[in-house]
Amino acid sequence: MRLSTVILPIHRWAEGQKIWRRAEELGFHAAYTYDHLSWRSFRDEPWFGAVPTLTAAAAATERIRLGTLVTSPNFRHPVTLAKDLITLDDVSGGRVTLGIGAGGGGFDATVLGQEAWSPKERADRFAEFLPLLDELLRNDATTREGTYYSAVEARNVPGCVQVPRVPFYVAATGPRGLRLAAEYGQGWVTYGDAKGPADVPAEQAPGVIARQLEKLAVACEAKGRDIGELEKVLLQGSTLEQPLESVDAFVDWAGTYRELGITELVVHWPVPDSVFANDLGVFERIATEGLAQLG
Repeated sequence: MRLSTVILPIHRWAEGQKIWRRAEELGFHAAYTYDHLSWRSFRDEPWFGAVPTLTAAAAATERIRLGTLVTSPNFRHPVTLAKDLITLDDVSGGRVTLGIGAGGGGFDATVLGQEAWSPKERADRFAEFLPLLDELLRNDATTREGTYYSAVEARNVPGCVQVPRVPFYVAATGPRGLRLAAEYGQGWVTYGDAKGPADVPAEQAPGVIARQLEKLAVACEAKGRDIGELEKVLLQGSTLEQPLESVDAFVDWAGTYRELGITELVVHWPVPDSVFANDLGVFERIATEGLAQLG
């Protein structure tokens, strides 16, 4: 099992770079950031772009993997995203992971002036977005005409450092998304119950994940893949569980999900006076001691 963190893009870089470097010093497997234009209670607070932040983080670090958790079609297009990704993969020396999902109904859904897409349209768009992005990142030139997304002789030379492309970690809980994860993903991401994760009692949360893993296994089997080929990533922070209260609480939490088959846990870097407020000292002890105590 691996332990990673999410660093929100809320810090001016003079301070932010210290956090990304510290994440590497603490031994986190990866440091991700949210790919939004604004987000929930932080909407009127500082919030910077994900790709420039990750590019700066790539230059400020040497070993830690970097990525989005997650990118969505809400305000992105596969052609421009592919160009950003091959650039970021080059700057980082092949340390990029793309967490990607269908998106939701938050501020990003209407910021470009469009009506918010229905769940069906989001799923339809994602089903077109992901295969095109896959093709763009694998080929020097791509032409494809779609209902929502097209590419006309789109060039991506020299391509990704990672072969055949940067890994996709697909966030999905529904049938169509899970099929896409099984077909295109090197990893799968969940944060709990998609219909209301903050309302799930802590004792019921593992059961939610277990059922999702069962559905993922079925989707993988239908695509001729072994579920063991995918990283199974749990993003903490959207349920009523409190694993960052102490090292012991983390060990109990991590052990439960390791037994279920989760291979990577992602915890939020503490942000004072927010939903992610946690003691930094305890957080750093969890980073350095937590997984070792699992045995």
